[in-house]
Amino acid sequence: MKKIAIFASGTGTNAENIIKYFIDNKDFNVVLVLSDRIDAGVHSRSAKYGIPSFTFTRKEFNEGGEILKKLAEFDVDFIVLAGFLLKITHAIIVAYPDRIVNIHPALLPKFGGKGMYGHHVHESVITAGEKESGITIHYVNENYDEGQIIFQAKFPVLQTDTIEDVERKTHLLEYRYFPEVIEKLLK
Repeated sequence: MKKIAIFASGTGTNAENIIKYFIDNKDFNVVLVLSDRIDAGVHSRSAKYGIPSFTFTRKEFNEGGEILKKLAEFDVDFIVLAGFLLKITHAIIVAYPDRIVNIHPALLPKFGGKGMYGHHVHESVITAGEKESGITIHYVNENYDEGQIIFQAKFPVLQTDTIEDVERKTHLLEYRYFPEVIEKLLK
């Protein structure tokens, strides 16, 4: 069985969706959730499914050793970033080459980079007058949102759409496609 670790910083809706998708899968399973925030909602979401979750400090993350030990302890094969806001360190990238994926709430290369997450992205899409937006699933490298694109899905942005409308449409695509793309990558 291939074992997945999810890194998340926030409420954990994408993480929970992925956990539920793989919960009864005999080939792939989420075994660990890691977060940089002790109060992140992802901890309670993972606990509902019996998935252990741990919080690490920024120092532990930057040094990488403790994170790599935890990943090794759970025999993790693949890392999924689901609303994780920190840039992945060199040590983790080297340990998991082409085995770390992220989802971004826009059509990269537009609206990516440091500080471009959540409502910041959706607000930028609306302000720029974009006619479409969507999601991008990509491999993670040492730069924010610059890894090789694996998959994109689009939706139209209407002139009447609010930030909340764009966010809702984005979440629908994330929940539909992210687990499926992860599964294809693991096969």
